[in-house]
Amino acid sequence: MTTFSDKYESLVRRIMLHGQEVEVGQWQSQDVSDKPHMVSRELRHETFRLPVAWSVKGLQHAIRPNLPWAEDHFLERVGGWPLNPPPSEAYWPFAVAGNAAHKADEKFSHTYPERMWPKRAERYNNGVPDLHGIRFSYGDLFDVINQLAKNPLTRQAFLPIWFPEDTGAVAGQRVPCTLGYHFLIRGGKAEIVYYIRSCDLLRHFTDDVYMACRLLQWVVGKLTENGIDVRASQLIMHISSLHVFRGDYQRLEQMILNYEEEPINYGTGI
Repeated sequence: MTTFSDKYESLVRRIMLHGQEVEVGQWQSQDVSDKPHMVSRELRHETFRLPVAWSVKGLQHAIRPNLPWAEDHFLERVGGWPLNPPPSEAYWPFAVAGNAAHKADEKFSHTYPERMWPKRAERYNNGVPDLHGIRFSYGDLFDVINQLAKNPLTRQAFLPIWFPEDTGAVAGQRVPCTLGYHFLIRGGKAEIVYYIRSCDLLRHFTDDVYMACRLLQWVVGKLTENGIDVRASQLIMHISSLHVFRGDYQRLEQMILNYEEEPINYGTGI
């Protein structure tokens, strides 16, 4: 069976060999047009599939995310409160100086816990009105669980992370890379389909994969508590722009040399 590390190695090789350079001029809504090392090389419309281990330890062994941060932040995401900022922000492995530019009144323009639990924003944000759409109130992760518990074969169990306000963020606000997560159950096996518009292969891909797989494990656990006979099956991840930056080329080339000298194989953990 092809392991996560095998698949990751393949992506590194392909992006360096076949990726196309593009100078976007912005990174996380910040102007980087005068920084040549921020020119990116990308693979577009990439689909990544991975079997999901049944246990947390098995998943961690298979993927090797940035621990403890990735697990701590995942638990913040599913904890039921729209944290902003989440405590794990203090030790995020890839924090950069420019992150503070996306804060207003000590809050980020968005967080994943906020997007997963928008219905609780009023209590958490000191009186901000409950969020409503044009016709209906906002849903949250528990509504996804309830949909699946009511009808395990539903095609409507989708958790959006990209909100309409992100389309309107035209003044330099930071917006989510993730668009949303779709859950499908067929034959007693649950899949998570992960839609993401932008992903840094070197810094964020591994943790993004890990937290999507953990989300599937978590949803399956909640359904099992509700008497639904289901098990975690696989991740299907659709990435519009999978990219690396020119400033990282040397490191990526060294990774390829290391693969050729001594291929890394972490095992499946399945």
